[in-house]
Amino acid sequence: MRIMGLDYGDRTIGVAVSDPLGYTAQGLCVMRHEGGKSLKQRVRELADLVREREIGAVVLGYPKMMNNTEGEQCRKTLDFKRKLEAALGLGRVPVYLADERLTTASANRVLTEGGLSRRERGKYVDSVAAALILQAYLDYNKKDRGD
Repeated sequence: MRIMGLDYGDRTIGVAVSDPLGYTAQGLCVMRHEGGKSLKQRVRELADLVREREIGAVVLGYPKMMNNTEGEQCRKTLDFKRKLEAALGLGRVPVYLADERLTTASANRVLTEGGLSRRERGKYVDSVAAALILQAYLDYNKKDRGD
């Protein structure tokens, strides 16, 4: 079963997917909130991706603060989660929250080490962050696969 990872933000949504066996995560794309597209349209596009790629679960980054408190971005993320669950058919494809602290910083570091310029990093950082969120989830759940 493939799993989708999402890094939701005010300007973009980073998207990643796992391999069919659920071992590795790969960045897929970055959806930008521009061009007059509403959040409702983005949610619909994500629901279409879930169906097209036969996704069995979604892991959504939950942006707690470093002191473990929940701020405004957590509220926005929970609102996004509710909208996504409704579009996917509540319970049909579960949406799990996963701690995403420092994933964007880690994604920037990975891309910097890969030799990408600041401009190029900006194009990919959110999909890499989504892949890191998803990979952490996959690694944590290895025991469920018998690894």
